[in-house]
Amino acid sequence: MKGNSVPASVWHNPVHFLAFGCGAGAARYAPGTWGTLAAIPLYYLLQEMPLFWYLGIILCLFLLGVWLCGRTARDIGVHDHAGIVWDEIVGYLLTMTAVPTGFLWVVAGFAAFRLFDIWKPWPVRWCDRRVSGGLGIMLDDVLAAVYAWGALQLVVVVNAG
Repeated sequence: MKGNSVPASVWHNPVHFLAFGCGAGAARYAPGTWGTLAAIPLYYLLQEMPLFWYLGIILCLFLLGVWLCGRTARDIGVHDHAGIVWDEIVGYLLTMTAVPTGFLWVVAGFAAFRLFDIWKPWPVRWCDRRVSGGLGIMLDDVLAAVYAWGALQLVVVVNAG
């Protein structure tokens, strides 16, 4: 396997640098996993926020991501380059919405999000293949995050009962 081919612009273009998760997406192997890992410190900063503000920040990051990812994909000439991981960052944060705090939940959220992001159950795979541009790059990860969030919330309910 050749690994992740990172455009040089990632290191000098701030838009590309952000789309590549501040460099996390430049990992030679499994850049999506590294991008998701890069979201964990951000989650720790946001986890105690009121739900309204937490969701507002995710919405802002999503909207910014549509532009960042679309612009970067156009600039480098590759739709949804493996190194574009802003979508994984937003997806992980969405997965962790209203999840109990604690290291085990952080790990469970990471595992659940990566599972659904890689597996791409319907309609995730459909969006991945049919929706183009920055919205397409972001949307499949948001949908994967909805599945992961649902799985975590099911665990929350089962543990509460």
